Amino acid sequence: MQKVLSILVENTPGLLSHVSGLFSRRGYNIDSFSSGVTADPRFTRITIVTHGDEMILEQIEKQVAKLCDVVDVKTLEPNDSVTRGLMLVKISARDTDRQSVLSICSIFNARCVDVTKDSMVLEVTGGADKLERFLNMLEDYDILELARTGLTGLARGTKNVVLIDEDGKKHSL
Repeated sequence: MQKVLSILVENTPGLLSHVSGLFSRRGYNIDSFSSGVTADPRFTRITIVTHGDEMILEQIEKQVAKLCDVVDVKTLEPNDSVTRGLMLVKISARDTDRQSVLSICSIFNARCVDVTKDSMVLEVTGGADKLERFLNMLEDYDILELARTGLTGLARGTKNVVLIDEDGKKHSL
Protein backbone atom coordinates (compact mmCIF):
# COMPACT_ATOMS: atom_id res chain seq x y z
CA MET A 1 0.00 0.00 0.00
CA GLN A 2 1.29 3.48 -0.88
CA LYS A 3 0.69 6.82 0.86
CA VAL A 4 1.44 10.38 -0.27
CA LEU A 5 2.03 12.82 2.61
CA SER A 6 1.95 16.59 2.21
CA ILE A 7 3.85 18.08 5.14
CA LEU A 8 3.95 21.79 5.94
CA VAL A 9 7.01 22.62 8.04
CA GLU A 10 8.78 25.67 9.39
CA ASN A 11 11.55 26.69 7.02
CA THR A 12 14.55 26.12 9.30
CA PRO A 13 18.13 24.90 8.68
CA GLY A 14 18.54 21.13 8.89
CA LEU A 15 14.84 20.59 8.42
CA LEU A 16 15.09 18.10 5.54
CA SER A 17 17.61 15.89 7.31
CA HIS A 18 15.42 16.03 10.41
CA VAL A 19 12.38 14.70 8.51
CA SER A 20 14.28 12.14 6.42
CA GLY A 21 16.17 11.05 9.55
CA LEU A 22 12.89 9.99 11.13
CA PHE A 23 12.33 7.57 8.24
CA SER A 24 15.89 6.28 8.45
CA ARG A 25 15.83 5.73 12.23
CA ARG A 26 12.54 3.86 12.09
CA GLY A 27 13.48 1.80 9.03
CA TYR A 28 10.69 3.28 6.89
CA ASN A 29 11.17 3.52 3.14
CA ILE A 30 10.89 6.76 1.13
CA ASP A 31 9.82 6.16 -2.47
CA SER A 32 9.83 9.84 -3.40
CA PHE A 33 10.80 13.06 -1.59
CA SER A 34 10.36 16.61 -2.83
CA SER A 35 10.35 19.96 -1.06
CA GLY A 36 10.13 23.65 -1.77
CA VAL A 37 9.40 26.94 -0.07
CA THR A 38 5.72 27.92 -0.11
CA ALA A 39 4.17 31.29 -0.99
CA ASP A 40 4.97 32.20 2.64
CA PRO A 41 8.79 32.02 2.97
CA ARG A 42 8.45 30.96 6.63
CA PHE A 43 7.28 27.53 5.49
CA THR A 44 8.36 24.66 3.27
CA ARG A 45 6.05 22.02 1.83
CA ILE A 46 7.48 18.49 1.69
CA THR A 47 5.79 15.75 -0.31
CA ILE A 48 6.80 12.22 0.66
CA VAL A 49 5.64 9.03 -1.02
CA THR A 50 6.09 5.95 1.14
CA HIS A 51 4.69 2.45 1.33
CA GLY A 52 3.90 -0.25 3.85
CA ASP A 53 0.92 -1.96 5.39
CA GLU A 54 -1.91 0.11 6.86
CA MET A 55 -0.52 0.02 10.40
CA ILE A 56 2.96 1.16 9.33
CA LEU A 57 1.56 3.99 7.18
CA GLU A 58 -0.58 5.21 10.07
CA GLN A 59 2.47 5.08 12.35
CA ILE A 60 4.55 7.06 9.84
CA GLU A 61 1.94 9.81 9.66
CA LYS A 62 1.72 10.05 13.47
CA GLN A 63 5.51 10.09 13.88
CA VAL A 64 5.92 12.84 11.26
CA ALA A 65 3.20 14.95 12.91
CA LYS A 66 5.12 14.81 16.22
CA LEU A 67 8.28 16.42 14.79
CA CYS A 68 8.81 19.87 16.30
CA ASP A 69 9.01 21.86 13.03
CA VAL A 70 5.93 20.20 11.49
CA VAL A 71 2.94 22.54 11.23
CA ASP A 72 0.50 20.32 9.30
CA VAL A 73 0.38 16.82 7.78
CA LYS A 74 -2.16 15.69 5.19
CA THR A 75 -2.57 12.47 3.28
CA LEU A 76 -3.10 13.24 -0.40
CA GLU A 77 -5.81 10.82 -1.47
CA PRO A 78 -5.79 10.05 -5.22
CA ASN A 79 -9.36 11.26 -5.87
CA ASP A 80 -9.05 14.37 -3.70
CA SER A 81 -5.67 15.72 -4.77
CA VAL A 82 -3.51 16.73 -7.71
CA THR A 83 -0.05 15.17 -7.84
CA ARG A 84 2.66 15.56 -10.46
CA GLY A 85 6.21 14.50 -11.14
CA LEU A 86 8.71 15.77 -13.69
CA MET A 87 10.87 13.51 -15.84
CA LEU A 88 13.70 14.37 -18.22
CA VAL A 89 14.68 11.66 -20.70
CA LYS A 90 17.71 11.81 -22.97
CA ILE A 91 17.39 9.47 -25.92
CA SER A 92 19.63 8.62 -28.81
CA ALA A 93 17.90 10.07 -31.88
CA ARG A 94 19.09 10.95 -35.36
CA ASP A 95 17.29 13.42 -37.61
CA THR A 96 15.27 10.55 -39.15
CA ASP A 97 13.87 9.70 -35.68
CA ARG A 98 12.89 13.18 -34.56
CA GLN A 99 9.45 13.44 -36.16
CA SER A 100 8.23 10.16 -34.64
CA VAL A 101 9.63 11.19 -31.22
CA LEU A 102 7.86 14.56 -31.48
CA SER A 103 4.62 12.72 -32.28
CA ILE A 104 4.96 10.74 -29.07
CA CYS A 105 5.67 13.98 -27.20
CA SER A 106 2.52 15.53 -28.64
CA ILE A 107 0.36 12.69 -27.33
CA PHE A 108 1.76 13.12 -23.79
CA ASN A 109 2.02 16.93 -23.76
CA ALA A 110 5.78 16.48 -23.43
CA ARG A 111 8.34 18.92 -24.77
CA CYS A 112 11.66 18.55 -26.49
CA VAL A 113 13.98 20.80 -24.45
CA ASP A 114 17.30 20.01 -26.18
CA VAL A 115 18.41 18.58 -29.51
CA THR A 116 21.86 17.64 -30.79
CA LYS A 117 22.90 15.74 -33.90
CA ASP A 118 22.48 12.42 -32.14
CA SER A 119 20.23 12.98 -29.13
CA MET A 120 17.12 14.65 -27.75
CA VAL A 121 16.16 15.61 -24.21
CA LEU A 122 12.44 15.31 -23.52
CA GLU A 123 10.50 16.78 -20.60
CA VAL A 124 7.20 15.39 -19.38
CA THR A 125 5.11 16.06 -16.27
CA GLY A 126 2.24 14.10 -14.80
CA GLY A 127 1.28 11.32 -12.48
CA ALA A 128 3.48 8.25 -12.09
CA ASP A 129 1.30 6.23 -14.48
CA LYS A 130 1.62 8.84 -17.24
CA LEU A 131 5.40 8.96 -16.84
CA GLU A 132 5.59 5.15 -17.09
CA ARG A 133 3.38 5.12 -20.21
CA PHE A 134 5.63 7.76 -21.78
CA LEU A 135 8.70 5.61 -21.09
CA ASN A 136 6.95 2.59 -22.60
CA MET A 137 6.33 4.54 -25.79
CA LEU A 138 10.06 5.32 -25.98
CA GLU A 139 11.14 1.68 -25.69
CA ASP A 140 12.20 1.61 -29.38
CA TYR A 141 14.82 4.29 -28.65
CA ASP A 142 17.99 4.00 -26.61
CA ILE A 143 17.50 5.86 -23.34
CA LEU A 144 20.87 7.42 -22.54
CA GLU A 145 19.94 9.16 -19.30
CA LEU A 146 16.86 9.64 -17.19
CA ALA A 147 16.15 11.99 -14.27
CA ARG A 148 12.96 12.19 -12.23
CA THR A 149 11.81 14.54 -9.53
CA GLY A 150 9.86 13.35 -6.57
CA LEU A 151 6.12 13.62 -6.62
CA THR A 152 4.61 16.89 -5.46
CA GLY A 153 0.98 17.65 -4.86
CA LEU A 154 -1.85 19.55 -3.23
CA ALA A 155 -5.30 18.60 -2.00
CA ARG A 156 -8.20 19.75 -4.18
CA GLY A 157 -10.46 22.57 -3.00
CA THR A 158 -10.18 24.83 0.03
CA LYS A 159 -11.69 22.79 2.86
CA ASN A 160 -8.32 21.54 4.19
CA VAL A 161 -6.26 24.68 3.60
CA VAL A 162 -4.32 25.73 6.71
CA LEU A 163 -3.27 29.35 7.08
CA ILE A 164 -0.75 30.45 9.71
CA ASP A 165 -0.91 34.03 10.97
CA GLU A 166 2.11 36.09 12.01
CA ASP A 167 1.77 34.82 15.59
CA GLY A 168 2.05 31.23 14.36
CA LYS A 169 -1.59 30.35 15.00
CA LYS A 170 -3.27 27.94 12.59
CA HIS A 171 -6.54 28.82 10.88
CA SER A 172 -8.64 26.85 8.43
CA LEU A 173 -10.56 28.32 5.53
